[in-house]
Amino acid sequence: MIADLHIHTTFSDGLLTPEEVVDLAVKKELDGIAITDHDTTLGIDRAIERSKIYKDIQVIPGIEFSCIYNTEEIHILGYFIDYKSPDLVQLTDNLILERRNRGYKIIDRLNTLGINITIDDVKKFSGENNIGRPHIARALIEKGWVHNIDEAFNKYLEMGKAAYIERYKLSIEDSIDIIHKSKGIAVIAHPGLIKNKDIIYHCIKIGIDGIETVHSKHSKKEIEFYTKLANEHNLINTGGSDCHGELIDGDYMLGKYYIYLDDFNQMKGLNQNGKL
Repeated sequence: MIADLHIHTTFSDGLLTPEEVVDLAVKKELDGIAITDHDTTLGIDRAIERSKIYKDIQVIPGIEFSCIYNTEEIHILGYFIDYKSPDLVQLTDNLILERRNRGYKIIDRLNTLGINITIDDVKKFSGENNIGRPHIARALIEKGWVHNIDEAFNKYLEMGKAAYIERYKLSIEDSIDIIHKSKGIAVIAHPGLIKNKDIIYHCIKIGIDGIETVHSKHSKKEIEFYTKLANEHNLINTGGSDCHGELIDGDYMLGKYYIYLDDFNQMKGLNQNGKL
């Protein structure tokens, strides 16, 4: 019994709707998934509702917060959150507004560089609300300014590039705190991608509950290392594909990276026993 605990939908920067994610998870014979959109929980209800038409698929309410620590962006996953908690709803509403305002500023900056894209071009990929840099990257691809998302970020959208605009991000401490207040479990996302490894130990020191040991961009050695690290510090091992809905070699990433449901049970036990 397997579960993919890192999946994005059209409510952040994914290409698949929550319903399409659930349908695909069932097709791939997964037993569980977590919806972990960036800084929003708006897709969770739709995924849970869709799961009711199937017999054996569990949808875990989740989120992925974008944080900043010493100029490096760090992502913190939350699982089993009370996604209707008033404090969490207010925070995510504010983060969506910040993302939208930043998106408009990035488009303006691109225009000043002679790159002609509009907010309507971007909304083809983002919808009305949660505008992010990947949506702008896809608009740049469609308009022929770049060939792929990596090129868009490398040329224009990464920190230090010509069209980069800083936006408000939570601290790691704030992310862990709001996840815990929402009765959830906080996990370091894809630690193999973190440049300054001291940040991982900082997260452990301040009360992180788990490490995403399995990830689509982790090597076998990294999976082994972070599994050992999690076990040494009595932390939960989690994992997932980080699927955004793109076809890679003709298939979706969803379900190719997973953990076993025994780990689900461990997560639930930590949550329900009041240890957070």
